[in-house]
Amino acid sequence: MATVRGVSLVTAVAFARAGMLGPFVQTAAEEYEAARPDAPPRCWALLLGDIDGDTAHIHRIRFARNVREDSPLVLAEFAETIVPCFGPAYANTRRGYWCDSRDLLAAHREAEEQGMEILGSIHLHPDWHRIGPPHERGQRISEHPTPMDAYLFHRTGWPVNLICFISALGDQPHYALGAWSSPVEEGEAPRGLSVHVPVGV
Repeated sequence: MATVRGVSLVTAVAFARAGMLGPFVQTAAEEYEAARPDAPPRCWALLLGDIDGDTAHIHRIRFARNVREDSPLVLAEFAETIVPCFGPAYANTRRGYWCDSRDLLAAHREAEEQGMEILGSIHLHPDWHRIGPPHERGQRISEHPTPMDAYLFHRTGWPVNLICFISALGDQPHYALGAWSSPVEEGEAPRGLSVHVPVGV
């Protein structure tokens, strides 16, 4: 497996089994339906698996608790770094997800016991440019990473970062999936990864 400065250079993501995305998409859809202009929907999970050659194989999607609203360290990170860099919308503690370090440690242990590792994460993007408050509709949201996403991807260094974009098409929500690398250098754009999903998902 090739690496550049410690970042794995995978080019593809493959889900090990049909149906793996179901629980995440269902939870994300419920969050989307319950969203309000002052309360963006949030859904985030860890990706556990292994890497063979240049392909990351996802064997498990594991939900984790969010400490965005109640961790003093996270609140300080947003107030001192993220809000000044990425805008006042991120002052809303409902915006953004920060994994509980205890859950992250537990996931590492679970992965090691099963011969896997944490490969990255998956998170929800809603069509906030349509359903958000008028003053937050300037940035078009999709399955592509925002500047804030690129910043966090770089911080984690994980080889796989999935974005599940939910938007209303006609009378029901649909989702699109994007997969991205972690930038090697801060400010660098994430690379797109191909996604392979077994028939039946």
